[in-house]
Amino acid sequence: MLKELGNGPRLEETVEQFLRSTDDVLRLRFHFSQYYLPFSPSIELLAIFFKAKDGLRVLLTDKPSQVDATLTAMSEPLSADNLRRLATRVDAPFFNLDQALILSPIAIGKPWGQEIWYTGVEARGQSGFSDGAFSVPIPWLLALLPKRLLGAEQTSLNLLKILDPLPEPVYGDLYFELHEEKQEVYVVTHVDSQSWPDGEGGIRFGFEPNVLDEFDGPDEFRQAYLQAVQNYEQIRRQIDKIFDQRRREQGLDLNQPVETDLLKEWHRQLTPELQQQELVLREAMNRFTHLQGLREGDVVKVPCLTPHALQHGVRTVEFQTPVYERKILAFGQKVLTQERWDTEAAVDLMSLQPQVEQKLTVLEEGQGVCRELVVSFDDFQVQRVTLAEATCWQIQPVGSYQLLILVSGVLKIGADCVRLSSEQAVLLPALDSATLIRNCGPGECIALLSQPLKAK
Repeated sequence: MLKELGNGPRLEETVEQFLRSTDDVLRLRFHFSQYYLPFSPSIELLAIFFKAKDGLRVLLTDKPSQVDATLTAMSEPLSADNLRRLATRVDAPFFNLDQALILSPIAIGKPWGQEIWYTGVEARGQSGFSDGAFSVPIPWLLALLPKRLLGAEQTSLNLLKILDPLPEPVYGDLYFELHEEKQEVYVVTHVDSQSWPDGEGGIRFGFEPNVLDEFDGPDEFRQAYLQAVQNYEQIRRQIDKIFDQRRREQGLDLNQPVETDLLKEWHRQLTPELQQQELVLREAMNRFTHLQGLREGDVVKVPCLTPHALQHGVRTVEFQTPVYERKILAFGQKVLTQERWDTEAAVDLMSLQPQVEQKLTVLEEGQGVCRELVVSFDDFQVQRVTLAEATCWQIQPVGSYQLLILVSGVLKIGADCVRLSSEQAVLLPALDSATLIRNCGPGECIALLSQPLKAK
């Protein structure tokens, strides 16, 4: 059966009708509007659904004519095996929609390194769904079966991403910033051994109590810190002006990230006096801040108004509320996304209270399983699941999709035995059945499970 449609609710209605029918195969050609690109260009896609013994299978491709020609030349009836071979021939994924869907991440460059998006969709790049060999952008598959995959009450995926700073001091240190509304939680997945030989990385997190004690009250401290930042900003802008000239000479955009090796070379070309002045003023500014140690598996909850800056070589999963605001107090490089720092406004707002480590709430413990609540935002929550060696656990259905990312160890998921290693992730569709996961590596296994919450 061949259907031709535009993208919209009728796509899912057509697939659901097919599922209720006695047909085994549905070929669905449709025009998809790529809403995440400028001017939303349309693209023609082909989905071939097949009712297999192990679940609903679908081949999804942007090469409909090539697939149609191959199908026309085929003499035998369609089967799961020849659809799999066809998918390989056209470099298309062949999904089982009743099992975990592997998330195919993309890297987004930043001045301090990169962000790795598992569910990000915008003009800069689109994360994908993969069958382990080939992938397609997430919106292509969601256009077909949004309710089946996400759940009836969900319209989009929460953002799942990793912050991946460069291992270089200064060049891999993030902005020292605060948020008034946005909430963030970091879970450490890796600490670079060359940057931090003892395995303990760091995050600048609020202010150093001993330095606070040097001043007669918070107002005097704020003023002294503001002055230290402004002193550094002057030399920073002087250097950035020189670097901008280097960009022009090499035909580079003034607001695009530059390779670290090139930045280092430009820095070496500065006068020794300028290099020394930058170092002294940066250290004078940073002495006010508190450097908190971080190891793999650690969880950091960032309260609003607390300045913070993840340090070089410390990779983390970041969960955040969808409020995109920040105030930058300072940065050891040129800020590419805004003209001025927000230091004066941020200094008036910033919290000076020392942060006390918050223990996670234990939700379940026993028989080799420890499940803890990492954070509960208004629209989703995150749990940390720790499995002892050779331990299994059932992820129960919650009426919506769930996201699972592995922090450490090796994990097998579901009947298809999707195998995950550190920093790999899957989407669990909004199915009615539980999903079995099993620690199949040596030692314990740690995973993060993100679940949307129903609107209150």
